[in-house]
Amino acid sequence: MSNTQQGPAPVASEWTPLKARQVSFDWKGTPLHWLPGNPFATHTINVLHLLLPAGERWFVHVYQQALPLIKDDRLREDVLGFIGQEAMHSQAHDDVLPHLKAQGLDPTPYTAQVDWLFEKLLGDRTLPPGRAREWWLLERIAIIAAIEHYTAFLGDWVLNADELDRRGADPTMLDLLRWHGAEEVEHRSVAFELFQHVDGSYRRRARTWATAFTALVFLWQRGSRFFMANDPTLGGTGRATFADFVRGGKQGVLPTPGAMAKSIPRYLSRGYHPSQEGSTAQAVAYLAHSPAARAAEARTTGGS
Repeated sequence: MSNTQQGPAPVASEWTPLKARQVSFDWKGTPLHWLPGNPFATHTINVLHLLLPAGERWFVHVYQQALPLIKDDRLREDVLGFIGQEAMHSQAHDDVLPHLKAQGLDPTPYTAQVDWLFEKLLGDRTLPPGRAREWWLLERIAIIAAIEHYTAFLGDWVLNADELDRRGADPTMLDLLRWHGAEEVEHRSVAFELFQHVDGSYRRRARTWATAFTALVFLWQRGSRFFMANDPTLGGTGRATFADFVRGGKQGVLPTPGAMAKSIPRYLSRGYHPSQEGSTAQAVAYLAHSPAARAAEARTTGGS
């Protein structure tokens, strides 16, 4: 499974050692519409809480299977750091779900479907040792690389989404999103470099990008519609439309469709490397003052 195709060189200054931060968040004071007066933008971003617990557990599971394939010591350390961070992301978003349920918005019907997707459809298959099993592992590693392109895109977006602050977004939710987003920017190169290390086929990269992008768009729009339709404050009249998404992008409270579309040819470029996107310095700077990350550091070091 060694990669014989040499990919573009990373931007060396964008690398940073990775560590999991044992964060926790208190949701008691967070309202259902944590972005005041904007249930659609709130719930569009809330889809993260539906997808990430199962999705990032799946990342961890696949990468644990990939560890024996890694022949480069620094990449192995990066993958171990990635696994630690993704496990914390899964837990942190999972902890939001009981809060939503307590506010009358039960996510269980949707999360059950997401669990099935990652555990059954994308999970381990009963395959004989050899080429079939190898192919399925490489496919999943490539799918994760494509998904991580978009999680890094979203991480960079939320770190720079000043309009959320101006509109009075709940500070605890913003800290969760920006702590997570900053770590996505921190480790944005790991999934792609692992894929390049074990395979690197451009054909597989393009094919699995199409799979990942289609699945993400489908799941996100369904999640937004689920939340809007079941929001108890909207009396069953809530709707989620593409026009609403475009409006949110123009307002600065959601990514713009144009920015998302422009990210596609960047990932599919043969010269692509994730270190060319986002800023590690900005991510590390946020993590240095994130309330949750600082509290986690204090607990780890025994500080106050």
